[in-house]
Amino acid sequence: MKQSLVFVGKAVLAGLLIVVPVYLAVLLLLKAMKSVVGLVQPFALLLPEWLPAEKALSLLLMLMICFLIGVGIKTRTGRLVRERIERTFFERIPGYALIRSLTQRVAGEGSETVWKPALAEIEEALVPAFIIEEFEDGRYTVFVPSIPTPFAGAVYVLDRKRVHPLDVPFTEALKAVSRWGSGAKDLVAAMERKGN
Repeated sequence: MKQSLVFVGKAVLAGLLIVVPVYLAVLLLLKAMKSVVGLVQPFALLLPEWLPAEKALSLLLMLMICFLIGVGIKTRTGRLVRERIERTFFERIPGYALIRSLTQRVAGEGSETVWKPALAEIEEALVPAFIIEEFEDGRYTVFVPSIPTPFAGAVYVLDRKRVHPLDVPFTEALKAVSRWGSGAKDLVAAMERKGN
């Protein structure tokens, strides 16, 4: 019974981590659309009455603003501004750095040294893990996710000899965790190939 409750709780948490950001993004988009209605109203009057012009033009304006911001942060100056805003504001929000790092890794844009898949020796077993950081003396901080929810788990500081970095995509390691270990043989095979 307790395991069922834990499973349900973890599944709900995993779902919330997907649904809540999407829901908040939609709410923010709708709020922003309402705030720009005044700007598009003169243009909406030029269109037929049967067309919901205010809403459509507001949506188009907001999507255009999002597009321009997206293009802007691809430039060098835009990246510098974004990084400064993240350092001074967003990184103070608990969990922001974790969610950003995970999102970047899933999208294939993350740093190769953060959330790198690995197998860690815990007690007498190999467990799927992700390297969070490397110490100057060679030790690693690793995150060992719980099964099947990869967003909860434990953090360990381990000697280099107990951590085996893997040359596999982040998403492959994440699948093995979320599928109750199915696919772990591929992770072990990657470790053994690297050892040879």
